[in-house]
Amino acid sequence: MLKNSMNVALVLLAIAIHTIADESFDVRQHLSTVTRYGIVKDMSDDSFVPSQNLDQCTPIHLNLVARHGTRAPTKKRIRELEALAARLEVLVRDAKEQKQSLDKIPAWLTGWSSPWKGKRTGGELISEGEDELYHLGVRVREQFPNLFSEEYHPDIYSIKATQVPRASASAVAFGMGLFSGKGKLGPGGHRAFAVTSENRASDIVLRFHDCCQSYKDFRKSQEPTVKKLKEPTLDEISHELVRRYGLNFTKQDVSSLWFLCKQEASLLNITNQACSLFSPVEVSLLEYADDLESFILKGYGNSLNYRMGVPLLEDVIQSMEQAIKAKEEGYAPGSFEKARLRFAHAETLLPFSCLIGLFLGEFEFELIQREQTLQFPPKPPNKRNWRGSIVTPFAGNNMLVLYSCRSNNSSKYFVKVLHNERPIPIPGCNGSDSCPFEVFKERIVAPHLKHDYNALCNVNLERKEKGSAPSKFSQMFSWIFSPWNADTPAQKVEL
Repeated sequence: MLKNSMNVALVLLAIAIHTIADESFDVRQHLSTVTRYGIVKDMSDDSFVPSQNLDQCTPIHLNLVARHGTRAPTKKRIRELEALAARLEVLVRDAKEQKQSLDKIPAWLTGWSSPWKGKRTGGELISEGEDELYHLGVRVREQFPNLFSEEYHPDIYSIKATQVPRASASAVAFGMGLFSGKGKLGPGGHRAFAVTSENRASDIVLRFHDCCQSYKDFRKSQEPTVKKLKEPTLDEISHELVRRYGLNFTKQDVSSLWFLCKQEASLLNITNQACSLFSPVEVSLLEYADDLESFILKGYGNSLNYRMGVPLLEDVIQSMEQAIKAKEEGYAPGSFEKARLRFAHAETLLPFSCLIGLFLGEFEFELIQREQTLQFPPKPPNKRNWRGSIVTPFAGNNMLVLYSCRSNNSSKYFVKVLHNERPIPIPGCNGSDSCPFEVFKERIVAPHLKHDYNALCNVNLERKEKGSAPSKFSQMFSWIFSPWNADTPAQKVEL
């Protein structure tokens, strides 16, 4: 235990040195997947220069895969916050009974009650989330005016959502922005539009994670292991909070307070209560914990996490092929689809990002194409691409835009990828944000299509995965307890 504490202390010191000169630290940018879209949507890699090769081309089809907007905590989390309020009351009372000085205790802790106290429902899209999706719809139409110039018809502009209300509400908010001024309803000139959903028990396109028994078994088997990875840092931070505030905080208290920080900062824009308990160094470690958990259980940490998203990838490619056929055969305007717009969850967007190789270098991309295991994201204070606040914030999105080009070369159609509305490098396209459609299909899509969803999901984990799991997790433990230990303290986040 002493060695683990020393390891964590080294990380704390390194991050402190790294951030000591940074007075602009904004905790709202470090909330992993609970981050508000508007806080991070304009953050990008300044070293990446978007391609200019499509300036003479015309967009003919758009695929959107978006996460729902900012939502309220779920019923389970509301109960956790009410339990936290009772726990804080006990801690403060114990300190008073032991006649400790109360000077170090933040004033807000005394008598604090959850903002969601007594609420019997949860998880719904809140007004801030509506605003995120509404304005995303407005901006998409402004960015691609030719794609959205036609009269609305559900066969031209297909809008799909999961049956979870916050996803379908997000689709509605987006559609209101996309088609604002296009109708005759109310002073805003709104119009009606259709949002369709598959039964959530069989929706393998947008809720493939819910329908995949192999994935459920894998996740359940690994959650205890992931939990253990967090304990040393939770322990270290709890000791530091005890020293700092004189209250007998436990690891569970730290975990609940971090969740409260994320909810307050993201939903209520409050950063001077729960979030102020943690230093920027500690926030960085807590954020990293969330990010590592999503990497292991939902991202590149296991190939099943994203392979099960193949039905969505197939749907995207099919829509592009249909658009190319319509262009080649000269279909009449208004007789073919121009956009396929989907609204789902982090568990949808994150695997889809992995399927197309986002947030990887070219060497890492080659590894996943060969179905080899990737190393974990680098620990703080090192820079990493895999940050939940960027990969899948509330209302996070990927757009795949198909372009038709007049050219003397053999490539007439190109695919460009935008993540959170910004061009992003694609390793499968040699680090560019676009490449010929046939190259995109051959290098990025084809290696995944050899996997059948039913074969992956309706049987136990493949023997190959089972056989390699012990070595993977022995590697995990040796990595976690290395001298630059940054163990990961965060509870499972419901997305």
